[in-house]
Amino acid sequence: MAQERQSTDTMYLAQSPALPWVEMRAANQSSACYQAHAHDEFSLGVIDAGCASYRNRQQQHHAHRGMLVTINPGDIHSCNPEKGIWSYRMLFIDTRWLGELQSEIYSTQNLDYCPFKSDYMSQDGGYHAFDQLYRKLSDHSLAMAAESDLIEFLYPLFEGHTAIEHERYKCLPELQRMSELILDRLDDNLTLEELGAVSGLSRYQLIRLFRKHYGLPPHAWQLDQRIRRARQLLKQPDSSLSDIAQQLGFADQAHFQRHFRQRTALTPGQFQAFFR
Repeated sequence: MAQERQSTDTMYLAQSPALPWVEMRAANQSSACYQAHAHDEFSLGVIDAGCASYRNRQQQHHAHRGMLVTINPGDIHSCNPEKGIWSYRMLFIDTRWLGELQSEIYSTQNLDYCPFKSDYMSQDGGYHAFDQLYRKLSDHSLAMAAESDLIEFLYPLFEGHTAIEHERYKCLPELQRMSELILDRLDDNLTLEELGAVSGLSRYQLIRLFRKHYGLPPHAWQLDQRIRRARQLLKQPDSSLSDIAQQLGFADQAHFQRHFRQRTALTPGQFQAFFR
């Protein structure tokens, strides 16, 4: 299990000492901003101080203390302080673990997972419950209590789910072929002609449909996928920043560092240090 680390500034990032399939993040009086990006995990969190402009799946929201923000795996989102400084806490929950939990509750064996019912909840009760859960997840001696509270906390966020609600996450075959090509050749600078060849769509059609479904045009989605993959690689022992940059198709380490920081508010080296 990764050791807990406290950064020299206002950022904290670590695996939960209680549940290793949960990653915890906190920022105190931070000026961190995030470009549009996505996570492989389910994400949820609260603002402890300040307020933020929160955009999820092309819907704009005003986030404030007392609001619980919920983000599905792969959903393009951004959240930035409205007055320059904010404090917040986030949990990132392994998608496979949560999908297995949902299959126990909802008998959804034919689905990988069920999405959150909404982009946020604004009841104060959600904030206080999150606070209690976060504290238990921070204590290695409270593993059973933390898992119990996590399951009870998550249930209302998916309650009432139906298979019909999952339809909005289904991908057209044309888009599926394009996304698979991008993921298979993540280090390549693909062209619109290559994407058009596998999708059978014109350049205008593929850009429009891709942005509508994924929230980003193809080139930006590929870049976000590179950063998501980099986060996984940086957690591995003895991972090299230069090797990762080259493996993922970045022009150089400076290019890699700039785009990584724009989406995580940390440099690759800072991110890596939290898991060493």
